[in-house]
Amino acid sequence: MLRIAKRSSETDCEAEQTHRGSRHRPSSASQHKPENNMITLAVDAMGGDSGLPVTVPGALAFLKQQQDVHLIMVGDESAVRQALSAANAPMERITVLHASEVVGMDEAPQLALKNKKDSSMRIAINQVKEGNAQAAVSAGNTGALMATARFVLKTIPGIDRPAIAKFLPSDSEHLTLALDLGANVDCSPEQLVQFAIIGNELFQALYPQKGSPRVGLLNVGTEDIKGTDTVKQTFKLLKSSKLNFIGNIESNGVLYGEADVIVADGFVGNIMLKTIEGAVKFMSGAIRQEFQRNLFNKMAAVAALPALKGLKSKLDPRKFNGAILLGLRGIVIKSHGGTDDVGFSYALEEAYHEAKSASLSKIEQGVAAQLAALEAIKGQEEAASDTAE
Repeated sequence: MLRIAKRSSETDCEAEQTHRGSRHRPSSASQHKPENNMITLAVDAMGGDSGLPVTVPGALAFLKQQQDVHLIMVGDESAVRQALSAANAPMERITVLHASEVVGMDEAPQLALKNKKDSSMRIAINQVKEGNAQAAVSAGNTGALMATARFVLKTIPGIDRPAIAKFLPSDSEHLTLALDLGANVDCSPEQLVQFAIIGNELFQALYPQKGSPRVGLLNVGTEDIKGTDTVKQTFKLLKSSKLNFIGNIESNGVLYGEADVIVADGFVGNIMLKTIEGAVKFMSGAIRQEFQRNLFNKMAAVAALPALKGLKSKLDPRKFNGAILLGLRGIVIKSHGGTDDVGFSYALEEAYHEAKSASLSKIEQGVAAQLAALEAIKGQEEAASDTAE
């Protein structure tokens, strides 16, 4: 299953780091060149709430799991090299690329785009555009990352806006892909259909054995008469498309595998995601509190320990870290800004699996075919309407 790879160890990697300024880019001669069959990922080493203390150990833990990967670590060269050296990093699999600027977590997206052209985030994304990396990963400012990625990479032809997509846990064989989770709070029916198409194509690229993904529209009820005018219009468009559209799905069915791809606007999708995250956190805390309430409960906890460990592992949010900026002409993964090194390594795994499956080329081909089919259906309906008149 995607990104739930077994690890030999999930303990945090500890490394002592000292930050020193170095204001030059290393010459090409000092860089380790990846082999042709290697997957290369560009990493914003300075992004997130913690920066290097998370990104470096997370990157090294990931390298231990995947042997066919080369990393481009982008950031303050001196500080990055110091952290890598302290952690005994395999430098033959790492290139360090200097960036003189860092995008702040509270920085306005447009200001970051305009004023931080030498930021670690921007340079990491540039590596994808220039063909030096198959994907970029950042735990930095979400708005700035979306604005920068969209400006540098552009969107897939036929897609108006990129969406934030994420795989969620499910009790079915596969994870569930949900989008949009916050990038676009106000969407037209046509844009929601575009999200459904790019979500469908990504799921097919990563799970080809699954067949045609079941696409569901997040709504307040399963009946086709429910929802806002935008949602009802989207329902009609999806129903007439070539997608395997199964209809409306309520939020209480998201984690039960009722659909493979779930579509919503960014406002509704983000509320759904935050509610799930909050519910999982509340449930974990409530279970812990109950087992610590008295001696009998503590004894019961010992007996239930294997089951509790299994539940904790299944619901560990770090395993689902790594949201996809879907719809771009390049792979960009957004790690949660407050994650730890284990969570960051899973964001890298998400990027790795997408790059390994050549998902981008498959998505572009699939989007073109789906949009062409949708236009053909629309033309037939218009012709039939004209004939009826």
